[in-house]
Amino acid sequence: MTRLEYIPVALLTLFLAGCGQESDTLPLDGRDFDGVSYAEPAPYTGKVIDGYLVNARVWLDMDGDSQYTPGPLEIELENGNVAVLESGEPTAMSGQGGEFSLDVGELALSPAIGPDLDPRNYPFYAVALPGKTLEQTWRGDVPVARAFLMSAAPGVRNITPLTTLARYRRLFGLGSYLDTPEDLSGSLAGLNLVADYVLSGDERAHAYARALARFMASQIPDDYNEALSRPDSDGTERSLRNPEQAAYLFGLSLVQNAPSVIALVDEAAGGDYANVDPDALTLPVVPLELSDPVLLTHQRILAQPENDQNLPASTSSLLASAELFFDFSEAGQLLSVSAEGCLAPSMPELVRLINVNGLMYRLGSQWRPSVSLSPQSRIAYEVEGVDERLIFDWNGQRIYFETSTTCHEHEGILAGSTELSGNPEVIFRWQKVGDAVAELVAEIPQSDGSILIRRLEPQPEPEVAPDDFGGFTLVENGSQIASLELGGTEAACDELLAAEAEVAALDHVVTDQYGYAFTGYDPQPANFVNLALEYDTRDLDGDGAGAPVSRLLRYGFLDPDLSGLANVDAGTGFQWAMYYPTTFDPANPNLIREAYLTSYSGARECKREFEETPSSAYAKVEYSYQVLSEYLLGLLD
Repeated sequence: MTRLEYIPVALLTLFLAGCGQESDTLPLDGRDFDGVSYAEPAPYTGKVIDGYLVNARVWLDMDGDSQYTPGPLEIELENGNVAVLESGEPTAMSGQGGEFSLDVGELALSPAIGPDLDPRNYPFYAVALPGKTLEQTWRGDVPVARAFLMSAAPGVRNITPLTTLARYRRLFGLGSYLDTPEDLSGSLAGLNLVADYVLSGDERAHAYARALARFMASQIPDDYNEALSRPDSDGTERSLRNPEQAAYLFGLSLVQNAPSVIALVDEAAGGDYANVDPDALTLPVVPLELSDPVLLTHQRILAQPENDQNLPASTSSLLASAELFFDFSEAGQLLSVSAEGCLAPSMPELVRLINVNGLMYRLGSQWRPSVSLSPQSRIAYEVEGVDERLIFDWNGQRIYFETSTTCHEHEGILAGSTELSGNPEVIFRWQKVGDAVAELVAEIPQSDGSILIRRLEPQPEPEVAPDDFGGFTLVENGSQIASLELGGTEAACDELLAAEAEVAALDHVVTDQYGYAFTGYDPQPANFVNLALEYDTRDLDGDGAGAPVSRLLRYGFLDPDLSGLANVDAGTGFQWAMYYPTTFDPANPNLIREAYLTSYSGARECKREFEETPSSAYAKVEYSYQVLSEYLLGLLD
């Protein structure tokens, strides 16, 4: 059952077309001016335009899911009653001149149920069918090569790429659909975005619309395009997964990229828009992830103790020393990480990220924690502005690290400037064998003109290993300095725990341990033995639905760059302890809520409730997430 949320429409002028009946003559500018209610509902008419489109599927989106819904369709009214549309949403195929006529007779309701449903309260959608929909041009009818989806705001009865742009700008709070967008005012000045630009002979609007239609077509998923291309397809198929979510993302991407598309048209036109060929334009290629994944967008790092005492310190006394901001493409691919304060690039974590081509949402836990404990991070953090940045060049297989701080001098990383400019301080390069990273190389220029080379080589996984933690060998200038080797042993206690009902109520439980050995950085602390990766792998929703639960809780490591700092007391090694939301999300069960860097606490038994958050730590990392659509909407703001 659908509860309607009406979007109010500003009707600028009212006129009477006849007593008790609405005029079905479409105004030139596409808006519906008639304020008279339906005594005898007339057909609801309009046009589908790129050029005029023949044989495009049109429907009135009454349930708000952005796809055609067949009957019977139940509509919950404001009075609590339910209207049933046996035929589903009013729909039709467009004809000559792009014209269509919808039968809205079922929208007239019995007075006992409620007032008639007004079609002007609902948006239109139209989909062009590949090979079936024809664009009428001066050269003749041309089949549409690829599907694209258009819409129009409630009360607007022309459906065009420009009405689609106008509608989504309005939905995103960027102005009325009749406004000239400020960010596009130079190009769109004087254009009516809801008009029939073919009838009015507006070549500029027509050129913009055709280019935007081509851009929108490029973002349609291949499987949806193929479904609409089938001989028996009539555009009513519900083949688009999560259609409401997908349409919203289509709209976000259109609004985000429209300025670039329109600028390309202006450049090609040189003032003569009639001769612009949209097919000859090199439009932006913008892959779009329609699943709307959850993404890590922000980390807040607390690693500076009050009163400048040494670390570790009471967690209640730790001050913020850095914030990390993660930037993504419309495909959810990581583009950069910007830090106010200092970040600490982790080569093993970069390998995890490279193995999924920057699509962090494909990793169970996104961006495992790493921090700079240098006091310089807090100093840089207190001065407004970005201090360090990682930039990802996925096509070139490069990652560039820039810094304007002194946080990494003990690692041999020297800032070339107090500003983020010029040559990067570190260049990471990688090679792959198949889909997996074979090596990751860090090139670090030194003050004497030499290049310090660090190379991380992932190790083959043993037969028994977690699926999200890999071994490695780290080599510096040709000499091995460290290695992490998974031991191939597993201690599983989930079967024992499953029999204990009270365990299900606990937030974090160690159910699996994987042994590993960490070598290098001699001399190693005496208690740095019997190492194990600790996991919580319970079936937390009880039926195995959703993504597999594989929550990494604890692992120990050594890092002389951290332990060698004057403000750090680290005689036993380090460990990360990670904590997850208490509210279980079956689609995203492994997203870290917060992590603590503490002293290594030695081997622990498998079957136990995981420890509460520590009272003392070197650092605390807080995680914040957004779905992709929320993140992209924030970019528009």
